[in-house]
Amino acid sequence: MKTRRARSENEPMRAQVTHLQIGSYDNLGFNYESKADGSRSLSMESAPMALPMSDPNAWATAMNNLRMAPLGIAGQPMLPDFDPALGMMTGIPPITPIMPGLGIVPPPIPPDMPVAKEIIHCKSCTLFPPNPNLPPPATRERPPGCKTVFVGGLPENGTEQIIVEVFEQCGDIIAIRKSKKNFCHIRFAEEFMVDKALYLSGYRIRLGSSTDKKDTGRLHVDFAQARDDLYEWECKQRMLAREERHRRRMEEERFRPPSPPPVVHYSDHECSIVAEKLKDDSKFSEAVQTLLTWIERGEVNRRSANNFYSMIQSANSHIRRLVNEKAAHEKGMEEAKEKFKQALAGILVQFEQIVAVYHSASKQKAWDHFTKAQRKNISVWCKQAEEIRNIHNDELMGIRREEEMEMSDEEIEDPNDPKENDDSALVSQTEALKEENDSLRWQVDAYRNEVELLKQEQGKMSRDEDVTKEQQLKLLQQALQGMQQHLLKLQDEYQRKETELDKVKDEKMQLEKLLENLQEQECRVSRICVSNQENDPLERTPTCTPVKSEREALLVGIISTFLHVHPFGASIEYICSYLQRLDTKICTSEVETLMSRLQCTFKQEMTGVGASLEKRWKFCGFDGLKMT
Repeated sequence: MKTRRARSENEPMRAQVTHLQIGSYDNLGFNYESKADGSRSLSMESAPMALPMSDPNAWATAMNNLRMAPLGIAGQPMLPDFDPALGMMTGIPPITPIMPGLGIVPPPIPPDMPVAKEIIHCKSCTLFPPNPNLPPPATRERPPGCKTVFVGGLPENGTEQIIVEVFEQCGDIIAIRKSKKNFCHIRFAEEFMVDKALYLSGYRIRLGSSTDKKDTGRLHVDFAQARDDLYEWECKQRMLAREERHRRRMEEERFRPPSPPPVVHYSDHECSIVAEKLKDDSKFSEAVQTLLTWIERGEVNRRSANNFYSMIQSANSHIRRLVNEKAAHEKGMEEAKEKFKQALAGILVQFEQIVAVYHSASKQKAWDHFTKAQRKNISVWCKQAEEIRNIHNDELMGIRREEEMEMSDEEIEDPNDPKENDDSALVSQTEALKEENDSLRWQVDAYRNEVELLKQEQGKMSRDEDVTKEQQLKLLQQALQGMQQHLLKLQDEYQRKETELDKVKDEKMQLEKLLENLQEQECRVSRICVSNQENDPLERTPTCTPVKSEREALLVGIISTFLHVHPFGASIEYICSYLQRLDTKICTSEVETLMSRLQCTFKQEMTGVGASLEKRWKFCGFDGLKMT
């Protein structure tokens, strides 16, 4: 009865605590919807908090006790002078509930600072955050255009519906490829949704309220490389490149100068229109361009020569107009020069007056009454004014010198003007003769140009032939020079080889002479020795015995016995192997030196042929005894 009563008393408390927990999650930005079966689901939109907040200070105190920053409903700080280090964990910043769907998005914080994540409740499962003090989960390098993520660590009993329920809050899911080994690949519609899915990496997932191992797992979300993502990214890059090329082309076309208008083909009708335009001053430039194009195209022939001559004559009639216009412009330029010269002279006069003022102020009568700063300013102003005056004066003098030079050139070039003839008939006749003379001169110039072109072509042909011949001669000369240099090198080498051969021959002769001398000396020494042995056989005393110790005498006896048994001799290795059976301390060099000292007892001979050539020691004691 006591336990039932305690349970009945604790049930309202549990309901109240549950209400407080749900209210805290609602305040963080989650929007739970009630279903018909009494369950609660997490919607994509955040709803305003229904609880009134009459006392902001109490609300801030409650959030501070929960180790959270005192934020309002919209995420703004309620207390501007709040110190986060007083009521929150060190190194963990506050979480702002802004992310749609998940309800949690970390604020822009430094990357080395850990982020405190909250529990996420779904319809069929619950996601528990990882330890904020642990390092963030490792991820691979992000592939270009990545829209697919790899999700590992899924529960064994996890279904595709649960995966959709967890990850559809990150964005629109296009496809899911689930494997039997507790992992899957999810492809989203946009790239930014992958960043939202990576936020869930490290969360522990639990299906319902079960604690079975098959219903739990630790999510690992990472970038995945998919061909579809790479293909879409490449298509997008190509589209951007095409747009960039189109934009550059448009910019180039915008800055490109406009092409000249097309010129119509020659006809009698167009010829009459162009002839009328040539007579009009306003349309003269356009008509002259058309006439020039027709002539360059080769439209002039016998039938159209008269028409072209009339158009050329009309163009010639504008020369007088252009000369008059030029004279008018020159006159205007002279007037402008005169005005400029007068204005410059007036400016110079004013400069002279200003400089005179400065000079008068610099005299002692007025200079003593100015302060030091005023005197400095007056002196600086005077220098500046003098410099400017000198510059303008030089400019004016240059203009006058140019005018004087032009006047002198005109006097030299222009002779006395002829008297004007008032007779109009003579003027017209002279103009006609001038025109005929000009036409004949143009024809002569045309013939002369043709002759010069022909000469130039012939000259080019002859020049090309000369150039080819010169090139061939140069190549032959270069080849001969190369051959000559090669021959000289060969001669030098031949002479060097001859000198070396002579040196070798001389050295050979010297060696042969030395060899002969050595042989002669050896013969003499041997004769002297033989004569000494014959003359004094008894006087020789064993001053120097080859056997120095008793051990060597024993070795001599054993070796003599061994070689007496082997009449064809034995190698030094064979002898040493036999002796080492008796005494292991015996070495080959010791035996060989002992035998070489006893030349009358042992002798060394070469036996065998070719590769089987071998040095053998033989016992010659009996022969040595006879000789001694």
